This record gives sequence, C-alpha cells and structure tokens, in this order.
Amino acid sequence: MEVVKNDQQMEDAFSVRKKVFILEQNVPVEEEIDEFESESIHFVLYDDDQKAVGAARLRFVEDYGKVERVCVLKEYRGTGAGRQLMQGLERTAADKNCRKFVLYAQTHAENFYKSLGYHTYSDIFMDAGIPHVAMKKEIENDL
Repeated sequence: MEVVKNDQQMEDAFSVRKKVFILEQNVPVEEEIDEFESESIHFVLYDDDQKAVGAARLRFVEDYGKVERVCVLKEYRGTGAGRQLMQGLERTAADKNCRKFVLYAQTHAENFYKSLGYHTYSDIFMDAGIPHVAMKKEIENDL
C-alpha cells in the first residue's frame, strides 16, 4: 500500500476507482470524482507485479478521518487486499494523530468493516443509488 506521491500513482488509484465504481457499479463519474480530491490523502495498493488493485482516500473533517472511495478490483476481493489497504490508511492517519474514523459503507461490505473494528451507527441510506450505512471506529493505541 502506497500513499500517493506522484501523478502515476494518482492515475493508478483513479483507474481502480473507475473500474469499480463507474464501470462495475454504474456510479456517475461526476459523483465519483468530486471537489474533495485535492484535499484528500490518496492511497493505492499494488500486487506483486505492480498492478494497481486497490484504492482509497482519507480526508480530515473536524476531529476525525473520513475514509472514502475504498475499493478493490473484483478479482482481488477476498485476498486480504482490502484489509491491507485499510490498515495502511489507518496507520497513516494515526501518524497524523488521527484516532477517530467515519466511513459510509456499502451494505454488502458492512461485515468487512465490522471485522476491522467499525461499528454501524445509522440506518440504511442511499448514496449514488447504492444502499449504505454510516460506520465509525476509534483507535485507542498506536497501530
């Protein structure tokens, strides 16, 4: 997992997001790529062959980190790629003294986030035509 530091890594992260959200899940491009891109920390996950297979972004809002746009290519789901991506994101946030996280999970991914210590605190709501729940987590110790 890499924190995006250059144009190629950013292009790789956007490529994964496009494949998952726009092409696979039919999210409109104007909803997927938004006004928060420039203020976010972006992450990209590569496989052993340096193929981009996962992406995410993190924004700091008030006193918490907002985890957004977490995605893994279909053929890499269930391999631990998502867990690796999330753990790297949380370590990066913890290094910046961020210990509280919020995310809006697609309902099919709710159990994945629960396995990482997130707790649901909302009813189901629609975002980009997809059912979601709001989830949060607080880290007490260093990662």
